[in-house]
Amino acid sequence: MNNHELLVKNVWSVGANDPGRRLFDGLIPLPDGTSYNAYLVKGSEKTALIDSVDPQYSGKLLENLHAQQVTKLDYIISNHAEQDHSGSIPAVLQRYPEAQVVTNAKNRDFLISLLHISEDRIQVIHDGERLSLGDATLRFYLTPWVHWPETMVTYLEEEKILFSCDFFGSHLAPEYLTSKDDEATLRAAKRYFAEIMMPFSPIIAKNLEKLSPLDISMIAPSHGPVFGNPAFVMNAYREWIKPSYRNKVILPYVSMHGSTEVMVNHLTKELEEQQQIPVERFDLTEADIGELAMALVDAPTLILATPTVLQGAHPAAAYAAMLVNALRPPLKHIGLIGSFGWGTRMVEQITSLLPNSKADLFDPVLIKGLPRPENLQDLTTLASSIATKHASIFTN
Repeated sequence: MNNHELLVKNVWSVGANDPGRRLFDGLIPLPDGTSYNAYLVKGSEKTALIDSVDPQYSGKLLENLHAQQVTKLDYIISNHAEQDHSGSIPAVLQRYPEAQVVTNAKNRDFLISLLHISEDRIQVIHDGERLSLGDATLRFYLTPWVHWPETMVTYLEEEKILFSCDFFGSHLAPEYLTSKDDEATLRAAKRYFAEIMMPFSPIIAKNLEKLSPLDISMIAPSHGPVFGNPAFVMNAYREWIKPSYRNKVILPYVSMHGSTEVMVNHLTKELEEQQQIPVERFDLTEADIGELAMALVDAPTLILATPTVLQGAHPAAAYAAMLVNALRPPLKHIGLIGSFGWGTRMVEQITSLLPNSKADLFDPVLIKGLPRPENLQDLTTLASSIATKHASIFTN
């Protein structure tokens, strides 16, 4: 994005782009990089910085503030304590020693713990409280578990801007901050939702309802583009939280010596050609987990396919099961298929890795060695069972 980009009168973006970053939290792939958005609001009497940036970009943030001739900063609003948003607060406090950090009580405790910010530099606010900057008024709304327990959003009443931090974010490094209402923007937002927000869908639904009375003309998140049409992303969130299922099966798989791949190919053929159910396959040795997470947002069925390694599932398949458990997608049905040599206990293992799942389990299909034609009949039966379950979902 352009540094110190003007959004509306007296409101600037002063954050930083990170287009070359390819992994977030040591876990999440970033095919399009990301941004750390921070916002400067100049009132007639006081000035506030809303969120900061990842610590490695502290210098860029300070440079942008200097470019806006900020010689005195009154407030640093901290919506969320995670370091990609809060990590530069110590550097800003050092540059502007008169500034006070404004946040809620839970976030205060996080900032003290994570960044060693002195408690006397923190001003605690409460849900619905206002802060006047003169001719600009900030109002704070607690939105817990979007996606940490202390998260909140900040609303600029006069300009009707919602500074939403991770809420409605996306991992993009846009050249210009204002988004387009297009498929690429929506896809990035869905990916972000799937990777970060999906585990908290019921709570996010309540927070969406809490914010619904606000007249919002712009949503300014802390990652990715600003939404000049808030309904574009808010309506998408409502759909993702309570999805309209798509008639598809998600099939992540690993195959070591070809036996499991034979099973995967047979099941795919049975589902797509005989049952007319599309299959989205993910080779777990090379799959982008963000793509898998997105596929799970509106999928009713997951079938995990794995060979046996030392009596358990292949580690990549076990990781996929852990990911599903963590993300808590709204799956209705889960199945396990795979092969083994001398013995296997992967049914017990995979089941134990899915304690959060409320999905019904199909009977597992495990085949010893390279499948023979008669062994594949169990997969044909599984495909028929999946079709029966889907017929129930899509006719009700």
